[in-house]
Formats: sequence, C-alpha cells, structure tokens
Amino acid sequence: MKILDYVLLTLVIVGAINWGLIGFIQFDLVRVLFGDMSILSRIVYGLVGIGGLYAISYYGRIGFNNR
Repeated sequence: MKILDYVLLTLVIVGAINWGLIGFIQFDLVRVLFGDMSILSRIVYGLVGIGGLYAISYYGRIGFNNR
C-alpha cells in the first residue's frame, strides 16, 4: 500500500505543478509532452484525477490516527 501512496502522491504533485504552470504562464506541460488531448495525455489526466481522489484518504489516515 505504501508504494501505491508514493506513486499516486507523485501523480498529484505532477498535476499540481501542471496546473500551476497553466495558471501562471499559460503553459500546459502535459499537452506539450504528450499532445493536445491525445490518448496518452488523456491517460495522464485520468491518472492524476484518480490520484487526487485517492489522496482524499490521506485525511482519514493522518487525522484520526494521531489522536
């Protein structure tokens, strides 16, 4: 489970960096690397989204275990 946590956290960080680039300098790194809504870029966006949904579980694991 720990490996999955690291992989999905890395995807969430990649997504956050990409959104930061889009917001600050209008540069979509995923689009540049994988093409404009190509199958690869859609897979990357999908995996980042799944990683974000999975990261919600971090709140439960860090919030209630430390009490």
